[in-house]
Amino acid sequence: MNESFVIQSDIANLPYVEERVFHFCHECHVGNYYSMVSVAALQAAANAIVHGNGSDASKTVTVTLGTCRGGVFVEVEDQGAGFRFDDFGTMESLEKGSGIFVMKSLADRMCYSDGGRVVRMEFDIAGIDPADALERAAVLQSHFAPVAA
Repeated sequence: MNESFVIQSDIANLPYVEERVFHFCHECHVGNYYSMVSVAALQAAANAIVHGNGSDASKTVTVTLGTCRGGVFVEVEDQGAGFRFDDFGTMESLEKGSGIFVMKSLADRMCYSDGGRVVRMEFDIAGIDPADALERAAVLQSHFAPVAA
């Protein structure tokens, strides 16, 4: 089961992405993974709109939701110039932004193609290890925990 849809590059369209992910997860009977998939998909779409397409409303973002190898995937493609994705997504690169770090933390596999214009995130649904889930949550909590004064 795969579905694709296109949105204009405007962050006002993010609720539409969230709605489509919600319905997709429920149609695939993986609604309990909705939050994890949704957060990663919304971050990828926001990155595509703001950074990939420069918030240029004349450009579009294509989102594809589908099933794969016992799980689901989200693929987001923008019409921008691409970027050097190897420079992002690690603890050391957080000063450049945390979006890719969050996406990598939530997905089981994540890869870029077409010079950074396309990101694909895969989520293993059928058998996520509870220890892996707790580790992901701990990493995200440590990053976003409030700093004591």
